[in-house]
Amino acid sequence: MPPRDADATELARLAHARLRIDTERAIAGIGDWLTAQRARQGSGGILLGLSGGLDSCVLAALAVRALGPDAVFAVYLSDRDSDPRIARHARDVAAGLGISLEIADITRAMQARRVYAPLFLKLLRLSSLVAPASTWFYRTICRENPFKSALRAGGGERLRPWYKRLIFDFSMRHVDESFQHRHIHRRALLEQMARERGLTLVGAANLSECRVGWFVKDGIDDLPLMPMAELYKTQVRDLAEALELPESVRAQRPSPDMARGVTDEFGIGHDYAVIDLVADALDRGDGPEQIAALGVARDEAEDIRDLMTLSEWKRQSPHEPAPVSGRFGSPLRIDDAGEAVAPVRRGG
Repeated sequence: MPPRDADATELARLAHARLRIDTERAIAGIGDWLTAQRARQGSGGILLGLSGGLDSCVLAALAVRALGPDAVFAVYLSDRDSDPRIARHARDVAAGLGISLEIADITRAMQARRVYAPLFLKLLRLSSLVAPASTWFYRTICRENPFKSALRAGGGERLRPWYKRLIFDFSMRHVDESFQHRHIHRRALLEQMARERGLTLVGAANLSECRVGWFVKDGIDDLPLMPMAELYKTQVRDLAEALELPESVRAQRPSPDMARGVTDEFGIGHDYAVIDLVADALDRGDGPEQIAALGVARDEAEDIRDLMTLSEWKRQSPHEPAPVSGRFGSPLRIDDAGEAVAPVRRGG
């Protein structure tokens, strides 16, 4: 489970200190890459899904800085479960950047597929308390987070014992399938728009969600072109600050915006700062004791490692290499003295 607020704040500070990047160099690198992608495709500009979340807002700002507002086109694809506060962020950021924002509702398409029909999804709509209560029950009985079970099931594992499978089939399976339908449909719509309008479609996925599998395979966060796919969430937050995005956008809790009471960190079961610290420590070659010395509980670090392993099946789609990397050993990284960290030489 995510750490207590005081612990989370301290771990977030530590993550920002250990994973610091040269933000101006990252902005320039992504900008050059976006310009090159547009030129390579001979397109009229960049198309992106602007959800109002941090990642898509950062991507929109990066694209505008590189290409200008006239060459950036944003689409907000809502449905009946979309949070109006996040939608407001999308409108405000688009207006602030001077780009057009097209808004479309996919509710009818999802109703036609009976995405909202399962009883458990109807219960989720009743109150924001349903998600935490049902997750507590699932963890208590099944001894793991529902998302971890979803990764097992998606990878072809048969859930055991039988009662875990029964509870999962009533609850998380429907949530997972509803996420898949909506994200894959959003991707299909944007791909169609890009083809029809002669635009280059780019996605806003980050490295943190990629490493633990918090995305829909072949969905909107699994596009071939994703310039921030090698930057941790912590580093995307640093970019948001450097790009001077509104505080309301930078301070919001990351959310898939598809179920009441479900944020990214609640669904994953860990704060992004902790995920970033553990993933980075593993890349450094740190062992359990060194990770524990950071203030991360051993069982939490082990669970994050499990998520990274169980989600491997999701990371098989073809992607173009991201233009910049925030991983340990990247020249983009900065040490505490403010100097670039030399790349790590790896054998083999």
